[in-house]
Order: sequence, then structure tokens, then C-alpha cells
Amino acid sequence: MMSSEKEKTKPKMVNITINLPEIYDQNIQKLIKMKIVPSRSEAIRIALREFLHNEYNNLKLLGFFEENV
Repeated sequence: MMSSEKEKTKPKMVNITINLPEIYDQNIQKLIKMKIVPSRSEAIRIALREFLHNEYNNLKLLGFFEENV
């Protein structure tokens, strides 16, 4: 029986190339060994997601987005 809810689909991924300081990669590798993150890609996605979320909240606090009343 199919669920009436729409099935969740994975977001489309885009392949990009970045250059990181070696110390960043060393620390990411430590996180992987500690099983905190499964891969470099996921570690970078998490960091970027948190950065964007924080920046959005900062801009919102500064009044860059109008709130619907």
C-alpha cells in the first residue's frame, strides 16, 4: 500500500572543487576516525549548512528580511 504522503527525495547534489588548508583536512579526518561524520563531504556539508543558517539568523536579526505581519 502506498503512503498518501509524497515520498521524500534526496536533494540534487552538485560536484564542486575546493581548496582547504591542510589543517582543516587533518581535523576532518579526525572527525571521521571518531565516527562523528561519515565522510569529508558530509563534514563540509554540515559546516556549510550551519554557517548559512547562522548567517541567515544574523541577517534576520539585523532587519535584512521583512517580516509578514
